[in-house]
Amino acid sequence: MIASVRGNVLRAGLDSVVVDVGGVGMLVHTTPRTAAGMRTGQSASLATSMVVREESLTLYGFADEDERSLFETVQTVSGVGPRLALAMLAVHSPDAVRAAVTKGDLIALTKVPGIGRKGAERIVLELRDKIGIRSEPVSVGDRPATAAWQGQVREALVGLGWTVRQADDAVEAVTPMASDGATVSALLKAALQELGR
Repeated sequence: MIASVRGNVLRAGLDSVVVDVGGVGMLVHTTPRTAAGMRTGQSASLATSMVVREESLTLYGFADEDERSLFETVQTVSGVGPRLALAMLAVHSPDAVRAAVTKGDLIALTKVPGIGRKGAERIVLELRDKIGIRSEPVSVGDRPATAAWQGQVREALVGLGWTVRQADDAVEAVTPMASDGATVSALLKAALQELGR
């Protein structure tokens, strides 16, 4: 399995990056927070988890080992696959996921698209004794140059499971932050928080 990748970033999107590893461009799916820290042409190092399916090999990348570990642990719950595990890390930090599971905070867990009340209860039941609290560093993104951030944030939200209308409403709600010089990463985080209310 591929446990990590290191190389120059060929392309950085809102929820994925392409990293040049020995002349091969590897597509790595990430959380928006991790992708926001990547810059085209700069060197990047990601902890990775490879998910093997009959029809595909998919690589998921993380800013650190803690995120990867939580991503893999969450998938031990029946009904939780890699896309849902990544969505959990997109909505909540690893510490927030741990806190929600430890405290049995079903409301926090159901803020993740694709997790209903029963799913949240199952996650708490199956993970409560497996995970503990730990701190996580915060990454910072670039300032948006134009209103193009709106399309990027909308696309990321739809990719994470919200409807186009929900994404549009969230983008509209956080638009005032853009004029204050907020980063695309900060705008996406604010939109996720808006959708979680």
